[in-house]
Amino acid sequence: MAGKQSAGILLHRDGAGGVEVLLGHMGGPFWAKKDAGAWSLPKGEYEPDETPEAAARREFTEELGLPVPDGELVELGTVKQSGGKTVTAWALRGDLDPAAVVPGTFELEWPPRSGRTQEFPEVDRVEWFPLDVAREKIVKAQAAFLDRLAAALG
Repeated sequence: MAGKQSAGILLHRDGAGGVEVLLGHMGGPFWAKKDAGAWSLPKGEYEPDETPEAAARREFTEELGLPVPDGELVELGTVKQSGGKTVTAWALRGDLDPAAVVPGTFELEWPPRSGRTQEFPEVDRVEWFPLDVAREKIVKAQAAFLDRLAAALG
């Protein structure tokens, strides 16, 4: 069986100090106290009957509760994360206000083996970061997307 496939959109804009990207801090108890390596572009898994681009657009809207900004998607290729998941990403020039985000939720048994299910946000906060800061924050494998974005923007 192939590893899980995930797709997402790396939103970027021109900030005061250069390019900025929008990242979400992963929600739930496992990530609550982590910062470095705990941020991701909005993304999610998809099934074989859905195209990666359609999944990326759907997941952006599900995770952030906002429509995908208009604009041309620029393919950033794929990376393989340490857990074996393959992530395909597109860059999109656009802007949104992190305060407007209404994150989607997921359910998790917490505490473990407690028999209690709690609901957690998929992302518990969303922020714009300059590329150099984003490299410190983003899931390690996804840093390649930042490099590819920088190269694409020249």
